[in-house]
Amino acid sequence: MKPALPVLLFALAAPLSAQAQQTGDLVRFISCPIYRDTDAGRKSGCWLADDHATGIRYDVSESPYKPDWNYEVLVEGRVSDEPVTACGAKVLNAVRTSRLDTPCPRHLIPAEGYAGRRFVLPRRNIDPLFVPRKTPPGPYAERVFPVYFEFDRDFLVYQYDDWLIDNAATWIRAARPKKLVVTGFAATDPVTLSGRTIAERPEVAKERAEAIAETMRRLLPGMPVETRWETGAQPIDDPEADAIPSQSQRRAEIRALF
Repeated sequence: MKPALPVLLFALAAPLSAQAQQTGDLVRFISCPIYRDTDAGRKSGCWLADDHATGIRYDVSESPYKPDWNYEVLVEGRVSDEPVTACGAKVLNAVRTSRLDTPCPRHLIPAEGYAGRRFVLPRRNIDPLFVPRKTPPGPYAERVFPVYFEFDRDFLVYQYDDWLIDNAATWIRAARPKKLVVTGFAATDPVTLSGRTIAERPEVAKERAEAIAETMRRLLPGMPVETRWETGAQPIDDPEADAIPSQSQRRAEIRALF
């Protein structure tokens, strides 16, 4: 069966009456993603999402995991003071856009004079495996390395998780701990957003633990790896979660024990 053609929507700007969020504010909502075609179909245009509760349209292009325009997204991010000139919407940076399972019509809008975002190599970007890694300095002691996920999913996020795992594996090779304990967490406490109550499945905690444990076994042959899992995850203070508390809940932890 052929996929449905995109629905071309010449959407109006968000209502001017909407109260603007302040720089640094955390926003969370559910929305159908919108693609602004600022590059004539070369797949590096702008991703937008409307918060219908406030009437504000946000630029969510900086998310490490991009929307699937066939499905709703859970948007979580911090309001930036970056001007709207790139994509024509208030910018969220940092931001996450987790794919949900509710189908959406495809929303495609034209550039309307906006320049769009040209590709910039992300900060979290690993070198090819043939490039030697710098040996992390000692002394070495017990340490925990978090890895983060989309809402209710266990697959590794391209570049974001690759970078976190590569840093962990490089340190572990140098430190030579006796074993690793990988614990998966799930944010199973319900929250209400955009008129809906959502929560992660308890099973995703185990799925995350097993996914990361298998990754570490392949990267570190011979290293003993145990798995554990917990529900009701609480936020942790880690700069790699970009000050988004819910992102820090959706995690697995690699604990090196000596």
